[in-house]
Amino acid sequence: MLDNELLLKILKKTMSSGGEYADVFVEHRKPTSIQLEDNKIEKIFSGIDSGAGIRLISNGKTYYAYSNDMSEKALLELADSLTKASASSNKDIMLDLRKQKPTVNFNIKLLPEKVPMDKKIELVRTANNTARDFDKRIKQVIVMYRDSVQKVQIATSEGIMADDERIHTLMVVHVIASDKGIIQTGYESAGGFIGFELFDGMKVEEFALKAVKRSIMMLTAQRAPGGRMPVVISSEAGGTMIHEAIGHGLEADLAQQGLSVYSEKIGENIASPLITVLDDATLPNKRGSFRFDDEGTPAQRTVLVKNGVLKGYMYDRFTAMQDNTKSTGNGRRESYHNRPIPRMTNTFIAPGESSPEDVLKSTPKGIFVKKMGGGQVNTVTGDFVFEVQEGHIIENGKIGEPVRGATLTGNGPEVLKSIDMVGSDLGFSIGTCGKDNQGAPISDAMPTIRIPEIVVGGEV
Repeated sequence: MLDNELLLKILKKTMSSGGEYADVFVEHRKPTSIQLEDNKIEKIFSGIDSGAGIRLISNGKTYYAYSNDMSEKALLELADSLTKASASSNKDIMLDLRKQKPTVNFNIKLLPEKVPMDKKIELVRTANNTARDFDKRIKQVIVMYRDSVQKVQIATSEGIMADDERIHTLMVVHVIASDKGIIQTGYESAGGFIGFELFDGMKVEEFALKAVKRSIMMLTAQRAPGGRMPVVISSEAGGTMIHEAIGHGLEADLAQQGLSVYSEKIGENIASPLITVLDDATLPNKRGSFRFDDEGTPAQRTVLVKNGVLKGYMYDRFTAMQDNTKSTGNGRRESYHNRPIPRMTNTFIAPGESSPEDVLKSTPKGIFVKKMGGGQVNTVTGDFVFEVQEGHIIENGKIGEPVRGATLTGNGPEVLKSIDMVGSDLGFSIGTCGKDNQGAPISDAMPTIRIPEIVVGGEV
């Protein structure tokens, strides 16, 4: 990390030819990655990556430069390159960095770096052996373990200095089952802003078997029926739909560029009155949580939609300046190589008042989605398509036989407006969200919900 005197020098140099705002982002990251495939350890990686990125916002444009050379000479030369790129009038710069205190804190019980590599490898092998030994129809198993310790330091021309230490631990099991020409997959992941205590109450064998049993069950499942029908999405399915169908469209850069179906709709009804959508980086141990975002803004809870009404967007510092408002703490970047952009953190639909059992009982027929697969959305139109990893027929308000090959196709605003039941439960899923060639750790969640009618792709 850099001392205050050098940070002040860099900021003053960056702002010496004018500009509205500048910041310095310093990062020190220690990642560990283990991947097992084809019954053998394919890759073990552990290392250190350190560097700094300097940003200048001037006349509505962003200038950014970075280096892994942390010497004073290199960083001041980097700052000087930005001043030359942004020509403006010289002015005196007065800066005094004030240490920011976080509004939240996270307790890490066991640092991953304190755990021997052999123990991490043992976890991966246990998951692999459990999956392969369960059924001869399991043809491929991929197990990944990852952890990282990321220390960041942010200093801004507004006199703010913030430090954060983010510790992430993650495990993924992906299996492929095949029988009689049918191929099905199963996938399970667990992790968050958490240390190795992630595995304290988690049996790796049971974790792996969730993915295995799902893939085996789908081998003998009937083809999903196609057409328009009611769909109940379980909280166990995770929040893929809310992430894609509305989350990206509420990131301020897309909204400002007219690339979101929700552009210029603040104050309008965009969803059912039962729907409240939140983005909250303060939640303990969630994968999208932090003390400060990558611009030094304290983590916060942002209400995006309240009772169906659009209340606001997710802002970083740059987009907030464009709309003459404050950052919501959503300025995030993959590393010091990247400039910050508006990104989701932990995004979810707030629980409602109906019990999950009542939501199901009130639906005589349709499709029950227990596990969502991947999805994609056109943020301009709101049109989306999602794969269903595990689905079941609903028969007389009960979960029936499994079905495979189902997809959900619809339009985000239309589907959100049609939701007529929201459960009192809440289930999270985790992932790494890609945008502008940057990955960011996130989580998303939904309660059990009912969509009275949506297009289900399958057999007609």
